[in-house]
Amino acid sequence: MSTGTKSSHSEPSIPSGRDILNDTTAPLDSAARTTLRKWLAMIASGDFGDLDSVIAAEAVYHSPVEWHPYPGHDLVCLLVRTAAGVFEDFKYERQMAGGDSAMLEFSAHVGDIQMKGAHLIRFNSDGGIMDIDLIARPATGVVALGNGVGDKIGPQIKAALTAAGGRKPDVGYGTSDRKGLAP
Repeated sequence: MSTGTKSSHSEPSIPSGRDILNDTTAPLDSAARTTLRKWLAMIASGDFGDLDSVIAAEAVYHSPVEWHPYPGHDLVCLLVRTAAGVFEDFKYERQMAGGDSAMLEFSAHVGDIQMKGAHLIRFNSDGGIMDIDLIARPATGVVALGNGVGDKIGPQIKAALTAAGGRKPDVGYGTSDRKGLAP
């Protein structure tokens, strides 16, 4: 109910750091743009023949299934290829890019579970993908994705992590106790 007095609220404050309202971030550089085009073509076609060439040697994959990241070119390529085979009806809906990063919003299914998510991708100075962060919802879809990937390559993930420094998987891919656990 209005009291007839004028509200005296101020403009919302912007947290310290980057001013996103006045940001003039440069668009993706040419090498990153070329890589992003290849990535989008691979996802659309399901042909991952160029994947090894776009994933950087220092690449890291952040999964919604586990807290700890998955390091290394070969493991990142394995996870991307396998997850692509678990997702059904995968489609990018929105794309945003600037500086060294891109955000690709997607919709997909895992079995009968409809999912929404995003790939947050960072590129190195040569245009290689050095960081992929997969965020997704709902939790039941994330669990189904983790189970699907784990069923296909769980032992390979466990072996790769052990070889890379001895880290064991959390409760996601590559563990025998992952069934039914939320990420």
